[in-house]
Amino acid sequence: MKPFAFTWRTSLLAAAGIQLLTATMALATDVTVWCWDPNFNGASMNEAISRYSAGHPDVKIKVVDFAKADLEQKLQTQLASGQTEGLPDIVLIEDYGAKKYLLSFPGAFVPMTGLIDYSKFAPYKVELATVDGKTYSLPFDSGVTGLFYRTDLLEQAGYKAADLQDITWDQLIDIGKKVAEKTGKPMFGIDQNDAGAVRIMMQSAGSWYFKDDGKANIKDNPVFKASLATWVKMLQTKELYKPVSGWGDYTGAFNKGDVAAVFTGVWMTGTIKANGMSGKWAVAPIPKLAGVDGATHYSNLGGSSWYVLSSSKSKDAALDFLKTEWAGDVDMYQKILVGQGAFSSYLPARDGEAYSAKDDYFGGQGVWASFSDWQAKIPGVNYGVYTNEADAAVAAQLPGLVAGGSIDDAITAIDAQLEQQMQ
Repeated sequence: MKPFAFTWRTSLLAAAGIQLLTATMALATDVTVWCWDPNFNGASMNEAISRYSAGHPDVKIKVVDFAKADLEQKLQTQLASGQTEGLPDIVLIEDYGAKKYLLSFPGAFVPMTGLIDYSKFAPYKVELATVDGKTYSLPFDSGVTGLFYRTDLLEQAGYKAADLQDITWDQLIDIGKKVAEKTGKPMFGIDQNDAGAVRIMMQSAGSWYFKDDGKANIKDNPVFKASLATWVKMLQTKELYKPVSGWGDYTGAFNKGDVAAVFTGVWMTGTIKANGMSGKWAVAPIPKLAGVDGATHYSNLGGSSWYVLSSSKSKDAALDFLKTEWAGDVDMYQKILVGQGAFSSYLPARDGEAYSAKDDYFGGQGVWASFSDWQAKIPGVNYGVYTNEADAAVAAQLPGLVAGGSIDDAITAIDAQLEQQMQ
């Protein structure tokens, strides 16, 4: 009987082990993340995952990379159809499109108010994802803007770093004209059909294409009029810039040394540092609009944030992951700044070593610290649902304006085109 008893007990233990293993496997939680750039936001997310997984082996987080347009189309189509099967647990959404999703699909995303301490994030990032007092995003990268410039070329024209502090766009035009005269190089490479500068100028003075209630804010908006007029003035000053078309032509203008400066988002830092001109670059705050109440030197261009889908079966794990890493791991933010150039909107990150470091490429300037200070001062605005349509309406009027057309007539046409798009 002993052999039989041994076999019987062994079988019971084996069965129990199988049941225990099965139970453990059943407890494992899968979380899927959608994003669109494996070398930037995808790589940053994978860094966060590796850190979280070390303490949470039962949570399996997987990143799925898409082309940005494909991700947006798939998300839009499924939310519009109500077919949530196959949607991710976490999705990356560009900030300009946040309100479009939140207002078009109420209830589709999990509010994080009360879970995340939003006082630790750049205020403008929090505001753009807030609807009816609830905030839905875990803010990711910032597009805080700066004026990158060649110190050697500006010195040839007689300018020092102090001359680019607390200036207006009109003063920058004068500086650019003198740089072109003294060095033979225009100040900027500019796509004459790009309305991005108007966005930068508007937000720097706390205004946008839309009011807080989502209605168009084109007519009778002095900030929009000043921004449009200032941009047109820059476009009409032909010696100020080299005309460019497309991304490669745009970045090539400053990477090849054809122009003296570029004003854009912080995410351009890595591209500028790839041009092999160490020690010849610096960065200053962007100019402010002249004669505009509330005008500042601080604005944003681009950026994105993480959202959790309400349809997620693993939303608790997804939320805990975002809170633990993206709203608490300062060291992680140092790593993705150095590794991916991901400039965080998480304010405590600026106290880390990477953010406080001096950069020899920029002549020993503390570039990241400067951007961190500027980011905290960016005015919050309502990006609304139709920012892309507003951009298109503005761009359609630029050729006529550069040729001498009326600003007031252009504003009327922009307002009419946008109102038609919003119907």
